Amino acid sequence: MEQNSRALKIVILFIFIIVGISIFLLAVLKIIIEDRRLPRLVIEEKNRAIRGSIISQDGYQIAYSNKLYEVAVDTRCIDPKKKELFVNLFSIYSGVDKKSVKKALRRRGYVVLSYKLDTKRAYQLKILSRKFYQMNMFIPYRIGKNYYKQGLTITESGEKRKYPYKDILTPVVGYVQKSRIKRINYIYPKSIKGIEKYYDKYLKPQQNGVIRGKRDIGNNIILNKKALIKKRIDGYNVHLNVNLLLQKNLENILDSHKKDLEAREIIAAVMESSTGKLIAIATSNRYNPERIKDLSALNPKFIEYSFEPGSVIKPITFALLLEHKLVSPMEVIRGYNGRYKLGRKVITDEHRFDWLSAENVIVHSSNIGIAQLAQRLPYNKFYNGLKSFGFGQRTGIDLPYEKRGSIVSMYKLKSEIYKATVGYGYSIRVTFMQLLKAYNVFNNEGFALSPKIASFLTRPNGKRKDINFPKPKKVVSSKTASIMRDILKKVVQKGTGTVAKIEGLEIGGKTGTAHMVKRGKYVRKYNSSFFGFANDKKHRYTIGVTVIEPKLRHFASQTAVPVFREIVMELVNEGYLSLDN
Repeated sequence: MEQNSRALKIVILFIFIIVGISIFLLAVLKIIIEDRRLPRLVIEEKNRAIRGSIISQDGYQIAYSNKLYEVAVDTRCIDPKKKELFVNLFSIYSGVDKKSVKKALRRRGYVVLSYKLDTKRAYQLKILSRKFYQMNMFIPYRIGKNYYKQGLTITESGEKRKYPYKDILTPVVGYVQKSRIKRINYIYPKSIKGIEKYYDKYLKPQQNGVIRGKRDIGNNIILNKKALIKKRIDGYNVHLNVNLLLQKNLENILDSHKKDLEAREIIAAVMESSTGKLIAIATSNRYNPERIKDLSALNPKFIEYSFEPGSVIKPITFALLLEHKLVSPMEVIRGYNGRYKLGRKVITDEHRFDWLSAENVIVHSSNIGIAQLAQRLPYNKFYNGLKSFGFGQRTGIDLPYEKRGSIVSMYKLKSEIYKATVGYGYSIRVTFMQLLKAYNVFNNEGFALSPKIASFLTRPNGKRKDINFPKPKKVVSSKTASIMRDILKKVVQKGTGTVAKIEGLEIGGKTGTAHMVKRGKYVRKYNSSFFGFANDKKHRYTIGVTVIEPKLRHFASQTAVPVFREIVMELVNEGYLSLDN
């Protein structure tokens, strides 16, 4: 009997041991497979790189990026007794209104308190987060049999593009649109137009920074030898040739004349003749890239608007004649008293002449004179000459979506009518920038240069990177360029551009007033232009002005030339040109 009792006790003990081991194994298995929602031992912190800045010649940031941060908290971890203190301190450090914070904290669980904190506020909140831990602001929260405690979570939520000077240098600087990386809910700027678009591959972030390592009790990464650190590399900065003060003053000039002339738009640019650097490029129609309202102003007309230029093409035609030795400046041309019939077409002049010198064809802007002279150009030399000056092709300026304009086909230039009309600026479509580049040939010893808005790039470490531009191209001889400069100076001294005259400076240029085409027909609306140069003993600048559809006055001598003169006086006032006594 006693022996049976002992055996029973052993069996029962064995069963208890088996059950105990089974319970232990099941508990271990549960711990292994169950999501306990405990903070990870190893955490990763990303430091996203941002877009580079666009900087003016005088060192002002025309466009730059700021980081945005999101801050969140689990309301279950806030000590109820210290909730009011949390609200007060968080509001002070974050700048978020107390009412908004209280409203957010009514929700139970993980809540976002702000999506758009700047870098300064985010840094302050990281300091506050450590203080909260020291104050025991957060308490453990139980999930099942496990507990966890978590404070403020501050993460990067995006990048905001800033334009502190609002509409200055628009639309040239361009703009961006908000885009989103959905998997991480991160907002970043996507380039759309202008300098932002053209230099996007340099401006955009180069490499995101990463820090990965074990966490401490405050949810901070322990920086030791085992931690992974990858350096953040922001985008390049783009440094411009444009001077911000000169740019602003030029924009003010255009705004004033647009109002006075009731014009649809006025565009103008100043280029350093020997280098192609654009030190100012402005329009009267601008917008704030952060708050775009005027959609019609988004496209830079300097390169995206083509038009029949009118008489500003005459010096180009004349230069080709000179280059091929087909004209002498002082030879005499018949003026037909202002009315000349070519085939079925009657060509007229505003100023009537019986006879005038070849150079006075340009000085007094004779359609009849240039129509006759253009007949001397072989059709292939006329066509190729226009191409060599840059018409019908892109100028190489550092802006996207540049239009080519158009030239009639080479074989159409066999026609006397087409030779005449192209010779004085019709049957050809050009852009403002093509004209500026072409006129610069006369002020640069016969060489064509690509206009340059940007000067150089800098890496995030400050190291400079040069930009490669097309090399200068010889278009006409220095002799031809010199003769054309002299003729254009006479336009200002005694021709259609006398308003531009300023004592002490070498100034030359050519007016052009052309009918606009609406629905395939010429109408009584006009584009007027003045392209030329202003030089002193040390400096040379090529300047262009185009007034689009002025209502009160339409002749270039009354619209574009006064704007040109005011721009030159601004160059004098700002020290770019000196009046020689």
